Amino acid sequence: MSFGVRAVLATLSFVLLLDGLAFADQQKPNTVFILADDLGIGDVNCYGGDQCQIETPNIDTLASGGMKFTDAYVNASHCIPTRIAIMTGRYPWRFDKPQAGGKWGLLGPRFDVNTFTLGDMFRTANYKTGYIGKWHLGTVMTTKDGKVQNEKNVDYTKPIKVGPVQYGFDESFILPGSLDMFPYAYLRNNMWQGEVTAQKGWSAFNRVGPAEKDFEDHEVLETFYSQAESFLSQQKSDQPFFLFLALTAPHTPTSPGKNFQGKSKLGVYGDFVMEVDHAVQRVQAALKTQGLDKNTLVIFSSDHGPASYAGNILKATPGQLRKLKDKGHDADGPHRGYKFSVYEGGLRVPLIAHWPGVIKPGSQCNQIVGLCDLMASFAEVSGAKLDSDAGPDSISFANLLHHPDAQGKRGNLIMQSTGPFVVRDGNWKLCLCPGSGASGVYGNVPASADAWQTAMKQFDQPVKWTDLVQAPFVQLFDLSNDIHEDHNLAAKHPAQVAKMVALLRMQVTQGRSTPGKKLPSTHPNINARLPNFIRKQLQP
Repeated sequence: MSFGVRAVLATLSFVLLLDGLAFADQQKPNTVFILADDLGIGDVNCYGGDQCQIETPNIDTLASGGMKFTDAYVNASHCIPTRIAIMTGRYPWRFDKPQAGGKWGLLGPRFDVNTFTLGDMFRTANYKTGYIGKWHLGTVMTTKDGKVQNEKNVDYTKPIKVGPVQYGFDESFILPGSLDMFPYAYLRNNMWQGEVTAQKGWSAFNRVGPAEKDFEDHEVLETFYSQAESFLSQQKSDQPFFLFLALTAPHTPTSPGKNFQGKSKLGVYGDFVMEVDHAVQRVQAALKTQGLDKNTLVIFSSDHGPASYAGNILKATPGQLRKLKDKGHDADGPHRGYKFSVYEGGLRVPLIAHWPGVIKPGSQCNQIVGLCDLMASFAEVSGAKLDSDAGPDSISFANLLHHPDAQGKRGNLIMQSTGPFVVRDGNWKLCLCPGSGASGVYGNVPASADAWQTAMKQFDQPVKWTDLVQAPFVQLFDLSNDIHEDHNLAAKHPAQVAKMVALLRMQVTQGRSTPGKKLPSTHPNINARLPNFIRKQLQP
């Protein structure tokens, strides 16, 4: 080994040692994670710039006082699987079929209560844990007839049997599903609040179902902010805490609180985003009141990209978010696609970290990170120990908080739309489908069925299952010079496609993407959610 190589390795070892010492010497930080719902990367001013027509001063201040990640991803471009990955540090498709439940907010648990979660992890480090906001990970509710929960049989006078309490949270105040998904009622520590005796529905999809008699959609965010303040007011400097604050906005129904109605020049959609921005102000103010702001790591992000059916028309209207482009607002930023799609607009999200005295103000990190990495990152900064089978797809980015220009530990990431897989490997991105990977009902283009029809015609011969992992049935993009994903390079680079398909298959069969023993895992078909008419045409 040459002297130069030894010097480089010695320097690298010293830097890694300093990273470890920095966190070891640091007092355990309190941690607050704020997760918006359907917030586009272009909805935040510090990301969207001139193409963002919404004022987000509090999120921008968080970024200017901390670190902005530019290459951060969710693991799916829709709600539930993203939340599974965040909560477990595990790719969502690795889990078995979820427990039975009813529609919308009545769905059953998405994973077993014995699954190791963020709540469990922080508890091992002696943190007080709290969860406030949208849950959407399923519950087991007490029913009047002893059968699986549905719209008519839930006993709202009895506590639920499985909820945040069973997943590692000391305190919780939740809405079971999204803001447009019944039941419209809160649960505190698994106990229903108020009298669930009404039937209500809201704008957008108007899903009418069980509701607490006084529940109002435009009061939900303010209720969550007040609950967060209450939780923070109880915390002391002698015990660290973790708060997961999961917002219900700007997910439909677009229903800003009274104090935010008419506040944005963009219209009601902008009003709702401004109320999301207010979350940061409320949290920071509450921390300062308690004297906890100097030793609290605050992370802000979104569960995926914006919904194309949301906007200034309260009824869910396909493609209406594009109309805001006429007003100079690009909710998906410089990217392509929306919620449900394989494109960057559905998968790339804002991610901001703020930690006084640790993160350099105004810093920026351009390394690839996934929200599934929060578990390992939080474990490193809190001193929690992860067993080898905990968070098997979570890779810590804690070193980047000190050194944003350092080489990130994550080189690749597996994602999905509502079905088709997406593989990110360095600057390459492979989508295992033609088109948007979405039905197109709400405005993503090309619609899945149309794109598959076109690809079948281009292939112009009988198609076998084994053909579906090559052009023209896949899309390969070089994001280093094609951030809008306009140029499919799959036909020009078949070896790169094959390499990334092999990477996906290996991570599927290993049950993990981190080093360690092989783990049990479901083995999904990597060509997921094919249109039925395509399946019928495929050769064995």
